[in-house]
Amino acid sequence: MSNKEVKAALKSARDAIRNKEYKEVLKHCKAVLKQEKNNYNAWVFIGLAAAELEQLDQAKGAYRKATELEPDLLLAWQGLAKLYEKSNQTDLRKDLADVYQKLLQLYESGDKEKWYDVCNKLVDLYHQEKMYLEVSETCHKLIQVKQEDGAEKAELHQLWKKMIHLLKDSTQDQDNRTKQLLLTAFENAINSADDVTSEDHQNLYKDFIQYLLKLPHETTTLEKACYNMMSLYPTVCYPLEVLCLHFIQSGTLSEEALDYFSRLLELDAHNGLGVIGFGVKYLQEKKYREAVKSLSEGLHKTSCCPAAWRFLAEAQMRIHKHRDAVLSCNQALKALEASEDPGLQWKNCVLQLKAEALIETADADAAEEAIQALEEIVSASCDPVVLALRGRAYLNKGLMDQASKISQELLSSHTDLAESHALEGFIQYSQKNYIQAEGSFLNAIERKAEIAEYHLYLGLTYWFMSDETKKDKGKALTQFLKAAKLDTYLGRVFFYLGNYYRDIAGDKNRARGCYKKAFELDGTDEESGTAAVDLSVELGDMDTALSILNEVTAKASMGTAKWAWLQRGLYYLRAGQPSQAVSDLQAALRADPKDSNCWESLGEAYLSRGSYSTALKSFRKASELNPELVYSIYKAASVEQMLGKYENAIATYQQILRKAEDYVPALKG
Repeated sequence: MSNKEVKAALKSARDAIRNKEYKEVLKHCKAVLKQEKNNYNAWVFIGLAAAELEQLDQAKGAYRKATELEPDLLLAWQGLAKLYEKSNQTDLRKDLADVYQKLLQLYESGDKEKWYDVCNKLVDLYHQEKMYLEVSETCHKLIQVKQEDGAEKAELHQLWKKMIHLLKDSTQDQDNRTKQLLLTAFENAINSADDVTSEDHQNLYKDFIQYLLKLPHETTTLEKACYNMMSLYPTVCYPLEVLCLHFIQSGTLSEEALDYFSRLLELDAHNGLGVIGFGVKYLQEKKYREAVKSLSEGLHKTSCCPAAWRFLAEAQMRIHKHRDAVLSCNQALKALEASEDPGLQWKNCVLQLKAEALIETADADAAEEAIQALEEIVSASCDPVVLALRGRAYLNKGLMDQASKISQELLSSHTDLAESHALEGFIQYSQKNYIQAEGSFLNAIERKAEIAEYHLYLGLTYWFMSDETKKDKGKALTQFLKAAKLDTYLGRVFFYLGNYYRDIAGDKNRARGCYKKAFELDGTDEESGTAAVDLSVELGDMDTALSILNEVTAKASMGTAKWAWLQRGLYYLRAGQPSQAVSDLQAALRADPKDSNCWESLGEAYLSRGSYSTALKSFRKASELNPELVYSIYKAASVEQMLGKYENAIATYQQILRKAEDYVPALKG
C-alpha cells in the first residue's frame, strides 16, 4: 500500500467514524497498520472504534500504543481519558489520574480552559479515592494558576470554598502538608469574602474554628480566629463558647479567661459553658460546694463536656460525695467516647478518679467496680499510685492476700512513696494491728503531711489502740484536729471529735457542735445525727433537736431515715402530742417493719390518743417480733382489760407471770 493509499484509508476511516460504522473503521485502520505499523492516527482511530464497540481492552491497548508513539500529542490522551471515565473498573482510576496529569502538562502552555476542566476532574477523582494530599495540592495549583491568569476575587473565593468543602471533614486522614494547605484555604476564603456581614461568612468562620478544634497543635491559630470572629460579630456566642471550652479543657483559668466567661454570660445569662467556667474557678479557689453547684447547673445545659464532668467529680470528691463523683466520672467517660479525639490521658485520669471514689465508699461491690476501672487504665501496672489504689480495692473486697502482696511490692520498690506506707497502714488497721498501723501512718504522713485521711486513720488507730492513747491529747485528739484543719469537709473526723469531747473531755456542748457539723457535712450519717439530737435533748435544747429532725424528715423519701422519724416520734410522745407521734412512728416502721421497740412505742402513741384497738394490735405485733418484750405483753393485757376482754387479759397476765413471777404490774392487773 502506497503513501497515497494509506491517506485514502485513513480518510475512509474518518468518514466511517462520522457515520458510526465502527467495524469499517477497524477494517480500514488494520489495513493501514499492515503497511505502517506505527501509524499514530490509525491506532487512535482503532481506540475510538473499539471503545464504541465496547471492546475496552482493545481500545485501551490501541490508545496506549498511540501515546507511546507520540507522547506529546493530545488526541490519544484525550481518547484514553474518555475511555477511563466511562469505565466502572476501579483499578483504572489510578491510570485515569495519570492520564489527567499528562493532559495538564499538554494543556498548560495552550488551552487554559481545558486545563482548568481537567484539573477540576482530577481534584474530584482524588477526592473520590480519598487521596487528600493530592486533592489539596491540585486545588492549590488550580487556584495559583487562576490567580496568575488574573481571575476575579469572587471566583477565587469560590475555589477556596470548594477546597474547604472537599477537605474539612477528613481531618483524621490528613497529613501535616494537607492540614497546612487547608488552613491556608480557610484564611484566603475568609479574607476574600465580599460581604463579611453575611450568614455565609459567619458559617465559614465557624467551619474554620471547628477545623482548628481538631488540630491540638494549632492553639494559637484557634485563639486568633476566635478573637477575629468576636471582633466581627460581637453579639454571636459561638467564638466565645469555643474559647471558653478551650480554657475549661486546659484546666487553669487566667483573668483573661474569666473575662471571656463573663462576656459569654452577658450575651446569654443561661449559657452552660459560661456557668461551667465559674465552676472551674470555684474549684481552683477551693470553694467546693459552689463549684459543685455551678458545674452541675452548667452541665445541665451543656452535657457533652468531658472536662467539666471530670471537674465536677473532683469537686464532689473534695466534699466526700463519693457516689455522686462515680456518676460524674461515668458521664465524663461517656462524653469522651462520643468525642472525636477522646484523649488517652484524660480517660486515664477519669478512670483513676472513679476508682478513688469507689474505694472511698468502702463497699465490696464498689471495690470490684474500682478494680475494673483500674484495669482499663493504660500502663496502670507501671504506676505505683494506681497499684496502691488496687491494693485498697482488694482490701475493701476482703482479699487480704492480694492487698498484702501489692503492699510488700510497693514497700520494696517505692519506699519513698506515701501511698505505699498508707496502704500497709490500712491493712494493719483493718486487722487491728494498731502498733504496726501507727508506724505505717506515721511514715505516710512524713512523706505527705497534707493528706487529711492519713491523720484521721492515725487518730483512729490511737482511738482503738488503748484507753491511754484514746485519752492522750497528744495522740488521737491531735490527729483528729489536724485532719479537720486539712479537710473541713471530712465529716467522719468531726464525728470522732464529738466522741472525744463527749466521752473523754466531758464537754457536751463542744461534742454536740462536732456531731452537728459531721451531720451537716454528711446527711446520711445516722450516728452523728442521732448523737447531735440526743445531746441537744440532754442539754435541754429541744429547738436544735427538732431542727435537725425536721430537716432530715423533710428530705426523706418513703422507707428511709428511720432514726429521725423514730426520734421525733418519741419526742412527740413525751410532749403529749400522740397524733404526730403516731404519724412519725408509722414512717419509721415503713423503713424497718421488724423493729419491735418501734411497734411498742407506736402502741403507746395509739394508747395516748385513745385508739385502744390499734394500740392492742401494735403491742401484740411488738411481742410477736420479740417475745422477750414483757412490757409489750403487759400493755396488751392492760388494753384488753380496758376494752372489757377480761378473760383474754387474765390469760395474758398469767402468761407474763409464768415468765416473771414477781412482775408487779402483771400481779396488779
